Formats: sequence, C-alpha cells, structure tokens
Amino acid sequence: MIVADNGIFDFFSHSTWTVIRNLTVLFLGVFWLSVAFWVYKDARRRIDDPWLVGMAAVLGLFPPFVGALIYMLFRPPEYLEDVRERELEIKAMEERLSRRDLHCPVCRADVDPAFLICPVCTTRLRQSCRNCKAPLEALWQICPYCETPVLASPVELDQPTLAPPRRERS
Repeated sequence: MIVADNGIFDFFSHSTWTVIRNLTVLFLGVFWLSVAFWVYKDARRRIDDPWLVGMAAVLGLFPPFVGALIYMLFRPPEYLEDVRERELEIKAMEERLSRRDLHCPVCRADVDPAFLICPVCTTRLRQSCRNCKAPLEALWQICPYCETPVLASPVELDQPTLAPPRRERS
C-alpha cells in the first residue's frame, strides 16, 4: 500500500504534472478573458449607453464564466444596427403610403383617382354612377354625390362567359 501512495505522490510531484496544471490554468485564464471580451463586443453592438456597456463588461469579468451567462439572459434581443434598419424601413413605407400614388393593377401605369378606365391597357378601374356619372369605389352601396343606389357591376364584354359544355355525338 505504501508503494501505491508513493506512485501517486511521485506523479503529482513530477514536472509533467506541473506543466499540465500550468497550461490548464493558462488556458482557463485566456478563455475567461476572451469570454469577457466577447461580452464587451456584444454589448457595444446591442446597447447604446456607454455606461451600460461598461457594466456588462464588468459583469462578463466577475464572476468568472457565470457573468457571461447572466449577461446572455438579460441582453437586448437585437442589434442596434437591426433596430435602426427596421426604423428606416418603416419610415420609408409610411412615406410611400402617404404619397398614395395610384397604379393600374394590370399594367402598373399611373392613374388618376377619377379615372374609370386605365388609359394604357383599358382595364376597368371603377364603376361610374348611373345618375351623375361620378367614379365610385368598389365597396360603395350608394353614390355619395347624388344618393343613387349602386347596382352590382354588369358583366364586362371582354370577359368570356361560361357556355354549357358541348356534347359529342356518338
């Protein structure tokens, strides 16, 4: 039994064990600092306030390794660049909607809100009132100009009608 204890004692007192221990401590130290640096870089991309970025970096350092996990739980869900990009897209969409440029649904030509038919492709855009001939919107039930009830739109001539199928003689 004394031999076994001497063998274990000899292993831990050997220079190989000292090198392995020192390399492990060095690796853990470098990994700890790299995790703290990652927390700092990630916080700079997600947080606008420099004070909070510094606090996140300190949290990444202390407590070791656990601070990075805590940061990951409470960090903002998206990058500042993505937030700014989304805000620009929303602003561009709102500007486009405020212009209210009307286009023909078939040929995409610019049309005036008063047009009944597209001047480029002759697609019917709106129905006109039977009484005052004013352009009507598709969902209107009554003409707002002369109070005439709107009838269902008549079948257009350019649309094919469904004919009964022809029977072949046998």
